[in-house]
Amino acid sequence: MSYQPYPGGTQMPEPATRPPVPQSITRAVQLMYAGAAASLIGIIIALTTLSSIKSQIISKNPSLTATQVNNAQHVAIGVLIASGLIGAALWLWMAQSSKAGKNWARIVSTVLFAIETINVVAGASAISSGGASRIYSIVIWLIGLGAIIFLWQRSSTEYFKAPHNQA
Repeated sequence: MSYQPYPGGTQMPEPATRPPVPQSITRAVQLMYAGAAASLIGIIIALTTLSSIKSQIISKNPSLTATQVNNAQHVAIGVLIASGLIGAALWLWMAQSSKAGKNWARIVSTVLFAIETINVVAGASAISSGGASRIYSIVIWLIGLGAIIFLWQRSSTEYFKAPHNQA
């Protein structure tokens, strides 16, 4: 089978070669994997605060019946588990997309980090949040900070700008 010459030239165009993943992206991806693991651990931490959740529901809504309090507690548990699983999935998605050189993943990761920053600041000002939950949210934030710093280093920017990453 013979190939026709490339229009305007006599050679076939060189296929876009994928540049090697720079150390900064590798480190960011490692931190994102740690963030996913921390999100799953966060579910366990949240489940250890069940009595505190129930106490908060009762103190904020003293007129609720025992059944209503239990229902509200179950909803809160469901939200905590779902948010932990969604958080882990987002960490994994951003890690894989960043490693693949998708610049949109760097931008989305930065936006998600900004949202987490707002959550940490709001959580720090909330009197009712427990010590373990507060420490956990700061650990997650620090992991995110590290990942963002690595994603915006010069070597990362060059990797994201490479021709193979335009999709």
